[in-house]
Amino acid sequence: MREFDVVVMGAGAAGEVVAGRLGERGLAVAVVEERLVGGECSFYACMPSKALLRPVELRAEAMRVRGLRVGELDVPTVLERRDEVVHDLDDSLMLPWLSERGVTLLRGRAELVGERRVRVGEEELVARRAVVVATGSAPFLPPVPGLADARPWTNVEATTASEPPGRLLVIGGGPVAVELALAWSGLGSEVVLLERGERLLAREEPFAGEQVRDGLARAGVDVRLGAEAARVTRNGSVRVELQGGGTVEGDELLVATGRTPRTAGIGLEAVGLAGGGFLEVDESLRVGGRDWLYAVGDVNGRALLTHMGKYQGRLAADAILGREVRLRSDGGRSPRVVFSDPQVGAVGHTLASATGAGLRARAVDVETGGNAGGSFVGKNAPGTSRLVVDEGRRVVAGATFTGAEIAEALHAATIAVVAEVPLDDLWHAVPAFPTRSEAWLRLLEAYGL
Repeated sequence: MREFDVVVMGAGAAGEVVAGRLGERGLAVAVVEERLVGGECSFYACMPSKALLRPVELRAEAMRVRGLRVGELDVPTVLERRDEVVHDLDDSLMLPWLSERGVTLLRGRAELVGERRVRVGEEELVARRAVVVATGSAPFLPPVPGLADARPWTNVEATTASEPPGRLLVIGGGPVAVELALAWSGLGSEVVLLERGERLLAREEPFAGEQVRDGLARAGVDVRLGAEAARVTRNGSVRVELQGGGTVEGDELLVATGRTPRTAGIGLEAVGLAGGGFLEVDESLRVGGRDWLYAVGDVNGRALLTHMGKYQGRLAADAILGREVRLRSDGGRSPRVVFSDPQVGAVGHTLASATGAGLRARAVDVETGGNAGGSFVGKNAPGTSRLVVDEGRRVVAGATFTGAEIAEALHAATIAVVAEVPLDDLWHAVPAFPTRSEAWLRLLEAYGL
């Protein structure tokens, strides 16, 4: 038995931040990880997918700029670069970040065995102050007959494949499905995307899903909306039978239909909680009113985004240190980006969600490239910029931007939404010329300022 101030279950992005922040402040911290330190995002999601997408994005943008000669992608080199980004699935380079902060890393599966007690193999750890659950999430496989037996790809296989499949089927219409469909299409695969709903990116503004669908089609992806899988079989190739008739075949099948929390089998029952679902937390990230148990990242289901998990990790660490904390940027207020072509950056409410929340909401739209800066970036690329204004308070309740390389423009909107900056103050935040940030000026003018 060993004692620490804090025991963190999971060394993904959120767990690392909690452990490191507490270690920097002199607490004795143990973090337990059974897979790779750095978590899903570092090795099987955000980082490798962007490494695959970046050459595809750059080629598309270069083709919009007259005077450049644009050749074909060197696929083996792209994959080599992807492997560099994920350190060849070796987490040894991640370890000094923890050790430099005095954090003890234990390899193995962590299981709660009582209040402030965690078992790792044959060893029991006692947490004097707190236990933090940061076990993350796993890919969700829908209950389609034959699907599990067909050995489908999840994000893990789709981001680490050693070569492009000849024919790739994708089930799903969210960010993971869209990004990986675009990446592998750009690297030479014939891609068919099957989405059972009537639009892509269903949680975002309708125009975002429509523009992304058109962009995928331009990239050669066969996008089929209203296409729901009824049965899947594999006999060499993969065959998907669709509800209402029709089939489609491919060499590999990627399932990107959401995530499920890793809470089963971690001992929650030992402290009076049910395992298998998301852990409900309060605004200080405490679980079920327990002053010693916290949950951060995907495992609490509030915002399944790496940057939000890190944000929660910082707040949980501060709460453990005795500071008053409160989640302010969470759930629907979370900034989110889809690295498609066009890219989608959004924060806060859509018009529909604002109206559903009872706000007196108004949307104003302008063309993203409809300014001088648009002459140089994303020339003639589709894109829409929208502000959702809370008319009652005259603040921005949400924003959505679509366009070429628009992701970096999102942070200004995040500040406006989270800080609730009055529109009259935003009017005096003058955008530089000639940049695409002039979209803010055009939006405020469209509102009537």
